[in-house]
Amino acid sequence: MIQITAQKIDVAWLMEQVEDDQAGAIDVFVGTTRNNTDGKKVVKLDFEAYEPMALKELQKIVDRASSRWSILKYAVVHRVGVVEIGDKAVAIAVSTPHREDAFLACKFIIDELKKTVPIWKREVFEDGDVWVAAHP
Repeated sequence: MIQITAQKIDVAWLMEQVEDDQAGAIDVFVGTTRNNTDGKKVVKLDFEAYEPMALKELQKIVDRASSRWSILKYAVVHRVGVVEIGDKAVAIAVSTPHREDAFLACKFIIDELKKTVPIWKREVFEDGDVWVAAHP
């Protein structure tokens, strides 16, 4: 399951999406909106996406992860629109038979998402705003 949404992300619901009787592990990554960047106060974030391409790119990433690790089920959700401080901006859940695959697959998906998926972030400060690259 892959979604891009303007709605708040429900992590409990996300975990339910990947539950599987064969799973020995579920790994969840949640990216949240922090209140500062380089010592400058962030008021909120605003995400925009080219949704059709973003969904296709996310599916490619999950397919690549599935070819490397034993993923039973996955769920990837990314917010668009205004995301307030402390809110979840992205969440990824992966179930696998063993924990190492779950950790590695989840890390791979978020790292690749940041590199290639057309989702852009605008950081809004008290005195202005700036579009920033998603890459760390």
